[in-house]
This record gives sequence, structure tokens and C-alpha cells, in this order.
Amino acid sequence: MKASVVDLRYKMNDVLKALDRNEEVTVLYHGKVKGVIVPAKKNILQKITDHPFFGMNKSEGKTPVPEVMETLRKPRYDAL
Repeated sequence: MKASVVDLRYKMNDVLKALDRNEEVTVLYHGKVKGVIVPAKKNILQKITDHPFFGMNKSEGKTPVPEVMETLRKPRYDAL
């Protein structure tokens, strides 16, 4: 969407609707581009059960938690 400075003043509702549709709004001043308004990124909420570490302490895995943590961190500490 392209909007002039006057549009920003009098038609802000239309500009906000365009941002809700994830459209970029190009701001024009005397017909020249002055800037671009970009929609904010939305945080995607994930369920805790989708995280790979969830449930690692279940009875299925007999490995103690400190050993699992050590294997997860090992590549980071091997580089030192």
C-alpha cells in the first residue's frame, strides 16, 4: 500500500488494516518515498509438549538427567 502524509493523518484506519493484512505501507511525501512501515512480527506460541526436551525424565529413558545434559552440552565444551 502507498500512503501520503495526508493519508496517514486522515486515513490511519486504512493504514492499520493494511498492516493487519501483513502489507508494507510505503510513505510518500510530495510523491517521493520517505519510508516504509513494516508490520510487526508476531510471536508464535508453541506448546511446551512440542519442545524436544519435554518429557526427557520419563521412565522410558533410564539415563540420568545430568548425563543427558552433559551429552547435550558436549559439542559446546569440546570446542574450547
